[in-house]
Amino acid sequence: METFMNRDFLLTTETARELFHGWAETMPIFDYHNHLSPQDIAQHRRFKNITELWLETDHYKWRALRACGVDESLITGDAPDYDKFIAWADVLPRLIGSPVYHWAHLELQRYFGIYEPLNSSNAPAVWEKTAQMLSEDGFDAVSLLNKMNVKVLCTTDDPIDDLNWHKVIAEDKTIPFKVLPSFRPDKYLTGPTAEENSEKLCEKYGTSDIKEALSKALDFFCSMGCMGTDHGFSLFNYGENKRLTNIMDFLGREYARRGLVMQLHLGPIRNNSPKLMKAFGPDAGGDSVGLTADPGTVAAFLGKLESENSLPKTILYNLNPNDNTMLSTMAGNFAPVVQFGAAWWFNDHIRGMRAQIDELMETNALSSSVGMLTDSRSFTSFVRHEYYRRILCAQIGEMVASGQYPEDMEFLGKMVQDICYNNAEKFFS
Repeated sequence: METFMNRDFLLTTETARELFHGWAETMPIFDYHNHLSPQDIAQHRRFKNITELWLETDHYKWRALRACGVDESLITGDAPDYDKFIAWADVLPRLIGSPVYHWAHLELQRYFGIYEPLNSSNAPAVWEKTAQMLSEDGFDAVSLLNKMNVKVLCTTDDPIDDLNWHKVIAEDKTIPFKVLPSFRPDKYLTGPTAEENSEKLCEKYGTSDIKEALSKALDFFCSMGCMGTDHGFSLFNYGENKRLTNIMDFLGREYARRGLVMQLHLGPIRNNSPKLMKAFGPDAGGDSVGLTADPGTVAAFLGKLESENSLPKTILYNLNPNDNTMLSTMAGNFAPVVQFGAAWWFNDHIRGMRAQIDELMETNALSSSVGMLTDSRSFTSFVRHEYYRRILCAQIGEMVASGQYPEDMEFLGKMVQDICYNNAEKFFS
């Protein structure tokens, strides 16, 4: 039997195989944090070729290409799409052990029925086959999402956004899943342009008070179905930065009052390369792992809101893996309102996901987890849910095989389904 990423990929025990194929594999997807373009969904975007689909926005692939010495013209530059794909196919076999290697082949399998490893030899044939398939019905942006059984996805949106594309989506009866906005107010809280950005938001909502403007923007987002908010902090200096502290306290109360989930992504150092920033701008793949946050700072923020009976449902994510235990135990202090979130960004590989699952088992409660998300700009990234589900089932299977847990398949199967979908649906509803 072919062993390369076959039907039982990562599933090393009989229990794992039964849990995945019998319980997890067909569960729908609730993707509560991604960076997909609402416009692409609203317009049922068609992709001309696999380069547009794969390489146009995926900074994971861009970083891998740079690490292998590929010229920037073949990454974010103006080289022909075919040449970019050939460069990617040449690099891919060199990415042994990388989640990007696994994701790329899961995407070829699930979307295009291509099961052989991609390399420079078969790249021209893969280019032709995928181009033909992408020209046919069933491969537009909506169909690609529907193919993966997506039921709800939450995009990431600026409070000043008019959400016009979300309106178009909501009115389109041919789109069989929900696409909801998420409120991302980072640019109004910190940074050199926070004051300037705040003036623009205040002008839009006819006020001189940024908190009033954010509140009115929240009202509008909620009217459009918003269920969650998102914040990304390189440095969460709550208590030290008076502006951030004041607005975050206000927003926390507003989120709780509206029943919104607050997501805190902590620890990235963004746009480190001046060269990339100048040539491409932000989100070019020039980011790295920093320090998550002072634990006392996180505790002070959550504790203050709790003391006011205004702590919203919250998910904590850390980019630095050294902070797994800190944030898992921090979430446990405020359970069940606060969750320790999925292995994020530089952690969403086998080792990182296993570590996050282990942490939940050892210091929290895995059975209550809201599972996985894509955090992606790619329409084929939803195989990451399958990747996570295989890893989850493998770890549970190993515990059963080693005698650490009874082989109660009914209970374990239901627990796996809860982690894959049901818990997220309940948490965000």
